[in-house]
Amino acid sequence: MSINYKNFIMKSNIGFTLIEVLISMMILAIGLLGLAALQTTGLRNNLSAYNRSQATQLAYDMADRMRANMANAGLLAGSAYIYTTANPITAVAVQNDCKQVANTCTTAQMAQNDLFEWNTDVNTILPVGEGAIAVVGSIFTITINWDDNRDGNVNDDDPSFQMSFQL
Repeated sequence: MSINYKNFIMKSNIGFTLIEVLISMMILAIGLLGLAALQTTGLRNNLSAYNRSQATQLAYDMADRMRANMANAGLLAGSAYIYTTANPITAVAVQNDCKQVANTCTTAQMAQNDLFEWNTDVNTILPVGEGAIAVVGSIFTITINWDDNRDGNVNDDDPSFQMSFQL
């Protein structure tokens, strides 16, 4: 009785290539999941950087508005500090006289209108955006907070942008 080794070797390797294909498919699937996670992280960080640049632009916009209206920013003696005493979220409203070229808008109304427009921009451009202006001595500090992790509220985990300047 002779043994046909050729048939014996072929029968022991049946299904071996199928296992190789399954293992390579698993490695490919794990790699694709890793790429998807990398893409998601990149998009999240890109949006965070975009929001930070928008907060920077908004802070500089308010600083320019305050420089243009120094009488109510606090530079002149006896000023009302409207930019820092009025809460930009609740206490100000649009001043229609300041929307057109006319002499009917006072500097105090312009300050209120600036706060209203700035706060509207902060809330519109940034998710759950909040802005505040404070003054210590002659140094003004503009702080902008927003909901970066999209959990619905601004808390300590979310970033903020703070800019200080002197008029």
